[in-house]
Amino acid sequence: MDINPVPNPEVARFSKEWVARTIKQFSKFIIVGGVNTGIDFLILNVLMYVTSINSGPMLFLLNCISFSVAVVNSYYMNKRWTFKEAAAGLEDKKATLQFSKFFIVSVIGIVINGTILTGITTLIPAPFGIGDQLWANVAKLFATGASLVWNFVGYKLFVFKK
Repeated sequence: MDINPVPNPEVARFSKEWVARTIKQFSKFIIVGGVNTGIDFLILNVLMYVTSINSGPMLFLLNCISFSVAVVNSYYMNKRWTFKEAAAGLEDKKATLQFSKFFIVSVIGIVINGTILTGITTLIPAPFGIGDQLWANVAKLFATGASLVWNFVGYKLFVFKK
């Protein structure tokens, strides 16, 4: 008979319940990410169309703008739905600290995303004669995949950890 009814925290961390909860969170994160990716791509494409910028350092700036708008939406959707943080349950100081952590993870995500996008569009010519804006969108898909992994791990383990 086990006299300690509380399992080892390290064992509990990888229990079936923890795995199921993490899979559910990741599924919600993917849905939220889909919405935010749509926002990011829409704004980036409008900015590229208006400015005729499809590569180089200025594309990095345009990407920061579009990514930032999507990240603000991401914070609220992930906070309320994916990781279920109730607004009323957070004190102002804790909410400020949490948003600061979210901001740090997101800034690193912007750098990852922008570096990959700019690197691909600047260093690799568009293949098969596709247009520069389409090539930027293909590059953005790769950049989004890389930043998605970073953001989920950062949000789960650093921002919304329980």
